[in-house]
Formats: sequence, structure tokens, C-alpha cells
Amino acid sequence: MPTKNLSKQKSRPKSTAQVKYQKPQKIKHPGRLLWLGFGLSGVALLSATAGALLAVSLSTTPLMQSRLSDAEASIFSGGNLADSNLRLPKLTRPVNILVLGTKVLTSDLEEAEMTDASYLETVNSVEGLSDAILLLRFNPVTNQLIPLSIPRDTRTLIEGYGYRKINDANHYGGPATAAKTVSELLGGIQIDRYIRINVFGVEKLVDALGGVNLYVPQDMKYQDDSQHLYINLKQGQQHLNGEQALQFLRFRNDRLGDIGRIQRQQILLRALVDQNLNLNTLTRLPKLLSVVKDHIDTNLSLEEIGALAGFAAQISHSDVNMLMLPGDFSDPKQYQASYWMPNYSAIDKMMAQHFDYDQHSGGYQEVNPKALRVAIQDSTDDWSAVDQFISNLGSKGYWNVYNAQSWTVPLGVTRIVAQNGDVASAQAIRDELGFGEVVVESTGSLQSDITIQLGQDWLKIQQESENFQTERQWDNW
Repeated sequence: MPTKNLSKQKSRPKSTAQVKYQKPQKIKHPGRLLWLGFGLSGVALLSATAGALLAVSLSTTPLMQSRLSDAEASIFSGGNLADSNLRLPKLTRPVNILVLGTKVLTSDLEEAEMTDASYLETVNSVEGLSDAILLLRFNPVTNQLIPLSIPRDTRTLIEGYGYRKINDANHYGGPATAAKTVSELLGGIQIDRYIRINVFGVEKLVDALGGVNLYVPQDMKYQDDSQHLYINLKQGQQHLNGEQALQFLRFRNDRLGDIGRIQRQQILLRALVDQNLNLNTLTRLPKLLSVVKDHIDTNLSLEEIGALAGFAAQISHSDVNMLMLPGDFSDPKQYQASYWMPNYSAIDKMMAQHFDYDQHSGGYQEVNPKALRVAIQDSTDDWSAVDQFISNLGSKGYWNVYNAQSWTVPLGVTRIVAQNGDVASAQAIRDELGFGEVVVESTGSLQSDITIQLGQDWLKIQQESENFQTERQWDNW
């Protein structure tokens, strides 16, 4: 069985080095005086939350359903991730949490032959294939939350089973095998804890949060009678309950397949973060845990859960950087199955830049943003404005620019999307343009390094420029 020094798969150079964490520095919050204004009532509120957390269970891992062997447990880091000297626990260092979202059908069970083959019922289990795989990095040093999405169809080595789709790892060997597989895929990075949650838990969690507001980018209609799966969402701004949120996540009937689903996962996650990560949600944590406790399995202690929630409640929108495992679709002529083929060189660079883990890349190297592939996704429905915008980029030295599929979500502010996590290049383009906002997501064009989703602010800038030119002509006349 594996130890903490994880062995490497044959397609990557071997390394036994582990992540070295720096002692976190005290983070200065510009709103410190605002926090002081809460006074004794704020202290009492946080104390009540901490007390309620401890009252959920006397066990250190009350939400753990798995029983890991010593060898399996050794895959995850030892010791406590949180310090409870204060009223609420706080993270002691950056941590990496593997999140596995599962959907288990009766056909996945050993007793499947005893069930009615005409109907595949979803069962309350976390032991099956991983529909969603995320590695979350909570970094109190940089004050960032970094979700890395790993496509379920990623082709990788699963010890004892050969090269498979990575979503098989949990099904074959549970959370330890899944963690070891993900770690090796990412170059040997340490994974500290895991969380497994099934579709029932996701639905109940969204309902407990009061639903979520987001823009559905297209009509979504899909029917699978064998699973009693019916998806019917209309394009436009929607308030989704738990069941509808699952429909949004599970829809795959588009040209990008599993990658399109990851993009929707990021859209939903961004909406949940923006609407729910705050002090009020922290006080509701005991209730949220009680809602999902039958549908979740984790080796996080209550103290660690409280520390993670407390950290997440204080970060801002711009401090959430959403990444996706770099790669490309497999050649259908080479493989019978459809895979997402990892780009190991790009993975190494991403791990060095965002996870402080550099085993192979030789350090993150900044690139000339003007040499990058820049995609334009229009949300203005004004093609002349798009042409003028591309011309404007060209005048600034950006020539590797192309039109991509329109962004169907109406935008007031242009979004400059660091598609592969290259924040520096996205910010350089923002500085050149003088407008828009930089976001780190993988919701843009897959072929791009940077995707610019054009908003109404560009139309306003154009109009102001035209008005200025008209005034100058009148003055000259």
C-alpha cells in the first residue's frame, strides 16, 4: 500500500519530494475596523456558532463513513489542519481537499442482477463513479480559494487497474485510491483530506442554502426514462432549487460533453460562492451539516470543517480562482473510448503557479501576453462592435485573436477570462484595454489562453468615443 511519498506513474518523472509549507503570515484585512464594530454581539454570535459545531458530535470525524486501513490513511497528511485557540478554529497552513461527487445506480451494485433492469434507481451511496472531481486549495497565506476541476473522463493510471478514466478510481478503491490517483496525475502533490458527497447531498445542500440565482446559458432538455432523469430548463436568469441545480449540473447534451459540464459546475460554484460565502452562512453551518450528514463521507474533523468554512466566508469574489486540468480530447482513431488527455507540461506549470508545488516545470515563467491566443466571445449582439474591438486589440499588438462562439449570458462588464490560470497575462490585457474585470475560470474557449467575453461597457466606451469625435468635428467646423 502507498505511503506519503507517492510513487509516480510511468508517464511522469519520479519524485519523492513533498509539499513544503511556509509558516502562514498574519493577514491584514482592510476592513478590520468594520469587524470591531460588531462588538460583543459579534463575539457572542461566533461563540454560539463554535459551540453549536462542537455540539453536533463528540467524535472528531462524525461525518466519516469509510473505514480506512493504516496504509490508506497514510495517503492523507497527518496532524490537525486547524488551531482552536481562538473562539473559532483557523487554518494553520495551506491545505488541499479532494472533493468527489458521486451518483450510484442500482446497476452499479453487486446485487444488480436482483433488480429490475428496466429501471436504474439512484441509491444513497458514495462508493460509485465520480461524476465531479475537484481539488480545493485553501490558502491562508495568499488568502485564496482555488478549485481545480478534473474531468471525469481524464485518462490516467489507476494502480492495479491500468490506464482508465479517472472517475473509476473511487469505484475501484474508495477515497484513498482516488486521492493517490489524483496526486500522481498532478505530479505527486500532497492531498490532506477528502470529501465524498452524492447527488442527494448536493440537492439538499442547495435547498438548505435557499437555492441559487444564475443565468442558464441555453435551453436544456434531456430525457432518460431508464434513470427517471428529466432535464428541462429554459435559457435566462433563473432561481434554481436543489433538483433544478442538479439538472443544470448533469446536462451533457452539448458539443463539449463532459467539459461543458465542468464549465457549468464552475458557473454554479461561482454563483454559490458569491451568494452564500459570508458570516451568515457560517452561523448556519451546523444546520447545513445535519442536512447532508447522511449523504457525505469525509475524514475532516468538525474543527477542520469550521476552519475551512471560516476561511471561505472571508474571501472575496476575486480571490476564488477556478481552474481546469489542462488537456485535450482524445483522437477517436486511437482509442475506443472518449478520453480527456492530460497535458503534463501545462499541469506542472499550473501546479507551480497556483499550488506552490513545483517538481517538474522549473518555475513559473511569465510569457508575453501579446503572443497568446485570445478568443472573443460576444454578449452584445453587435458584430460591428466586435470587429472594432478586435481592431482595437490589433492596434495594441494583439494579433493572435479569433472569434469564438458567442457568450449567451448578457454582461454589463467585460470579463477577461484567464482560461488556464494565467492571471498575469489577463491582467496585462486588462491594463492595455483600461476596462473590464479579470476572472480566473475555465468557462471560455478551450483553444484560447485568454478569453474576452465582451460586455455592454465596450458599447458605452464606443458611444463616448463617437460623441467626442462628433463634438470635435463641430468645433472644427
